[in-house]
Amino acid sequence: MNVKTVKSITQPSPNHLDNPEVFGTDTQSLIDLLLEEMRSALYGSKPLGQNNGGSGSESKPLPSRAQVVAKRIALEVQRICSKSDRIQTSGQVRSWQLTLARHRLHKCLGYYKLGSKQGRVELHSTLSAMVYRHIAQPQSQLKFSARYNLIEDFLQDFYAESLKAFRRENEVDVDYTPRTQIELAEYMAFTEQYAKRRITLPNRCSQQLIVLRAQSFARRQPSETPLDIEQAVEFAKGEEAQELSRSPAMQQVRAHLVAQTTDPSESVLRDRVVTELVNYLEQQGHSDCADYLVLKLQDLAAPEIDEILGLTPRQRDYLQQRFKYHVEKFARSSHWKLVHQWLGADLDQKLGMSSDQWETFLAELDQQQQQLLSLKQAHKSDAEIAKALKCTPKQLQKRWTKLLEFAWKTRNSEVSLAQ
Repeated sequence: MNVKTVKSITQPSPNHLDNPEVFGTDTQSLIDLLLEEMRSALYGSKPLGQNNGGSGSESKPLPSRAQVVAKRIALEVQRICSKSDRIQTSGQVRSWQLTLARHRLHKCLGYYKLGSKQGRVELHSTLSAMVYRHIAQPQSQLKFSARYNLIEDFLQDFYAESLKAFRRENEVDVDYTPRTQIELAEYMAFTEQYAKRRITLPNRCSQQLIVLRAQSFARRQPSETPLDIEQAVEFAKGEEAQELSRSPAMQQVRAHLVAQTTDPSESVLRDRVVTELVNYLEQQGHSDCADYLVLKLQDLAAPEIDEILGLTPRQRDYLQQRFKYHVEKFARSSHWKLVHQWLGADLDQKLGMSSDQWETFLAELDQQQQQLLSLKQAHKSDAEIAKALKCTPKQLQKRWTKLLEFAWKTRNSEVSLAQ
């Protein structure tokens, strides 16, 4: 998706708008600040509290209905903060309100800047990628075109459901429909967030709401629907020669991605890894790698993938190399914990190593690496670990990635020797 990802909101980030003298406790103060943020984002005005010299963007009108949209955002974040015990006891309620409000506003403005047409395209693309693997039963073996038709039918119903949810959760009429561009952007941002809501399942795992809806949609399809005429003339399946040159780590990841499992909790975790990886590739601007992943998960032969993506064999080779690089980066940096949990190689499982491998691994670590590993095992936050090691968060990330790379090398080299 081309909408820029808003930085993490796991904790309030200080800025000029967090000043208690500027940010009051009432709803109107928050609305005014959001409107100022909107003006700044759209017209490039100076931050609140600075003198603009009576000229510039502050004289330009805000989008029609901007005041109403800002009010809805303000009321929503105030409701969230009032119901969160963690926020209420943090002593930073006002900062949390502003951080959450700015996150929602920037999502809305991202769609607003794209325009109504391109915004719809981007939202549709994002949601399609999220449900691609779930829109049909695993045994159906549908090809790209067949899944595309099912996705179109499914998303039309989902957009209607999202609009009903928007009406229910905001102070609008029961027949409310977005009329202006900013209202449409607000609805699209809400729909994306609504789709990504995590629903707790009976097995204590969680899944995104849109994935659960897609799985229910797939189960309702008639038994004859999954039949695909293309199967009768498909090419023989088989791994291309390039597979032989892939690293042991990539072989392990791919084996898990295409494995058929009957364990619901493992299936949910695997689906979450795939969804997060697709989102990661899209957000990093590598949509071609995301498309390749989606098609590869269907176990399509190389000629089929080339035909769908319009690639020459040489272009596919280059795409495979980039895909491999970004998957390994995903697995060893930003989403290492999720991937290792899925592979059964978490910290409490000795990073997937046997006892002998683990002892060898520990013996090779220097004192700083051993301290880093101990702090991770103690479930300390990155901020606490960086402080203890007297390094920056970026330096900490590099050290941890290097340690994980060494762990993967130790584990997979041992496996190779055993084979």
